[in-house]
Amino acid sequence: MAGKIFYRERRKVGEGEKKPRFKLVAVAGVDMKVFGKHLRKKELEQIAEAVGAELILLKQGEKGKDEDVEIED
Repeated sequence: MAGKIFYRERRKVGEGEKKPRFKLVAVAGVDMKVFGKHLRKKELEQIAEAVGAELILLKQGEKGKDEDVEIED
């Protein structure tokens, strides 16, 4: 079974800025450590290809209507 890498677009970085635009959120099914907080799309694609994982972009809610979710152990 291939792993999955979940990522989302950062809110404070816009199109055309020379800053990494994506944030790695979670990894499933792949034994991997990630040391960078913010990554470029090409970097995510290279990592996914190297470990045989699928990239999944998480959708954002409407601006100002984000809901916090509590995760129970």
